[in-house]
This record gives sequence, C-alpha cells and structure tokens, in this order.
Amino acid sequence: MTDKQAVLDALERLPENASLDEITEELRIMAAVRRGRSDVAAGRTKTHQEAQDLLESWATAWTSK
Repeated sequence: MTDKQAVLDALERLPENASLDEITEELRIMAAVRRGRSDVAAGRTKTHQEAQDLLESWATAWTSK
C-alpha cells in the first residue's frame, strides 16, 4: 500500500467531524508506526536491557546537574 493510499484509508476511518488536530495526530501516529516497523526490519533496535541502561544513564545525567 502506498503512503497516499494509507492516508486515504485513515481518513475514511475517522469520523466526519474529525478536527484538523485529530487528523494530524492520526497521521503522525501512523508515520511513527511505519518508521518503527522499518527500523525493526532493518535491525535498528535495542534490547529491553539496552533501553533500560540508556534510560538510567539519562536519568543519572539529568539529576547530577
């Protein structure tokens, strides 16, 4: 499915009275999910432990200032 077709499908699923902000948010979420799937397919992922370690290092950096 092309990006354009995915957008059209998403718009069809939204209620007729959806605001521009709601439409924008839907498209942002859709784009983020697609980027995530692409990253997974390309092997650009972190293990749960790696993510925890990164979060811990960030938290330590924030609190030491």
